[in-house]
Formats: sequence, structure tokens, C-alpha cells
Amino acid sequence: MPEIVVVDGYTLNPGDLGWDELKALGNCVIYDRTTPEETIYRCKNADIVVTNKVVFDSKVMDALPKLKCISVIATGYNVIDIESARERGIIVTNVPTYGTQSVVQMTFALLLELAHHVGYHSGTVKEGKWSRCEDFCYWDKPLIELAGLTMGIIGFGRIGRGAAEVAKAFGMNVIAYDVYVSEAKDIQFVELDEIFKQSDVVSLHCPLTSENRGMVNADTLRMMKKSAFLINTSRGPLINEQDLADALNDGEIAGAALDVLSVEPPPKEHPLLKAENCYITPHIAWATKSARERLMKTAIDNIKAFLNNQLQNVITA
Repeated sequence: MPEIVVVDGYTLNPGDLGWDELKALGNCVIYDRTTPEETIYRCKNADIVVTNKVVFDSKVMDALPKLKCISVIATGYNVIDIESARERGIIVTNVPTYGTQSVVQMTFALLLELAHHVGYHSGTVKEGKWSRCEDFCYWDKPLIELAGLTMGIIGFGRIGRGAAEVAKAFGMNVIAYDVYVSEAKDIQFVELDEIFKQSDVVSLHCPLTSENRGMVNADTLRMMKKSAFLINTSRGPLINEQDLADALNDGEIAGAALDVLSVEPPPKEHPLLKAENCYITPHIAWATKSARERLMKTAIDNIKAFLNNQLQNVITA
């Protein structure tokens, strides 16, 4: 039976899912977390490794001669040196579509927080402000209606398309930019600069590449309306975070809501942690139970397909 090692299974399954189906495929060892120093030792006998964020570069692969398959339990696979895996004949698989609806939902949870400041106002009520109020209601921050505003979507894959559908349901206008897609029903595609210039809400839904790293920076932020919001549920390094913090603190844009940062967890001195009107959540857009169940099922199906020589979701082919 194949030797299977899960190196960082906790975020996928903190206890509310099961590993039984994976365990049925071979001799399976599951670790909640694995440090870089532990990776080679723990995987030395593995035919198959399952990883989310643990890095497998050429040095690690060279030390694991038995390794035949790396199953990435995520959509992004930047933790794997794909070229090195290809050179060594190691199959790498990912899970491309499990979280679409959950990420779309989180996008609008963040946007609605910026528009209504629900968490903030709930906190003031619990602190007693409403009880002390002379009027039947109050609001400390601007309350914004989404209908009629323009959402600019950068990246028009499955999640970007889903976000567009929800935006339209709110009565928003939608414009989009994508490197590979240039048309879709009822969507106006524009150049990237126009997304920043025209949008009341800019929402990032593109993969991270060497070309778009830092695409949101001082120059593009200056193009945005002072009343505009920025939302990122995609990849942290798409944003130059110091530039965004400066723009928020200087009032160049009205607010930002981010589920991802360039370093996760962030250092205590991260500039966005104290930036004005900046909401940050701990990379949870993907983590609904429904999405994690789909993720686990597809990852296990990928391994079954590998064992049966019927490959699916392969990155290295």
C-alpha cells in the first residue's frame, strides 16, 4: 500500500471532518502542522504527500526519492516548485473550484461591512451608546447604499463571475478586467487603469503572477475615487500594503477590506493593522464547512485518480 503523509491538515480539518476515506487508500500519517525543519524527516518514506502551505522546493524533493505525487489541498500551488517536480516526474495536483460560492459570499460580507459598519455599530450598542442615546437611532459612520455604484472586478474567472452576479443583484453596475477574458454577457470590459478610475468598489479575484504582484500600489491607488473601496479575497501580494496603508491614512480612498495579506499570519507591526477604515479577516473566505468538504473530497479523488493511473487536476502534466 502507498505511504501517504498529510503535512498540515489542521486548517482543512480542525476536527469537524473525517480522514477515513484517505486512510483507506494507504498507510496514512496525518500531522496538524509541519515546520520546514520537520518536512523531510516526516516525508522520507512517503509515496504521496498532501500539503496546503508547507513548501516543497527542489531541495526538499531531492531528499525524498520515493515521492511520486504531491496533492495540494488548495487552488493555489505556489508552495510547490513545479518545474523541479516536473523534472523529477512527480505528479502535482490541486483543487481548482471548491470555494467559489464561499469566496463570493465573503466578498460581499466585507463590502457590506464597509457600507454599513455592522460590527462597529453592534459594538457601540453593547457598550451602552444606544441606551444613552437621546434619539431612537444613531450612526457614527457613513451608511452607503450599493445600488447604482460601480464594482470593478479584476480577474473574471469563476469567482469574478460569481461576484458580478451578486453585484448585479444589489443593483450595482459591473465593469471587469481580465488578462485572458475580454467579453461576457452584460459585462463591460475595460483596461486596468479604467477599473481603478471608474469604480466605486474594486474587487480583486485574480491569481498571483510575477506580472501582477504589487498591482495595487501608490500609482493605482491615486487613480481611485476618494470615496472608493478596495476588497481583496484573492492573494495578499497583489497589493503593496504600505502604499495601501498610506492611502487609507491620508484619505486617498475611503476604505479597504482584506481577507488575505502578503505574510500570513502578519507581523504585529504590519502597516495595515492600524490603518484607517481597514477591515482584515484571517484568510477565512475559503473555510466554510461546505467548501472544506468539497476540497477534501476533490483532493482525495485526485489521489484515487493518481493511484488508478487516471490523472485529474494535474499541474505538472
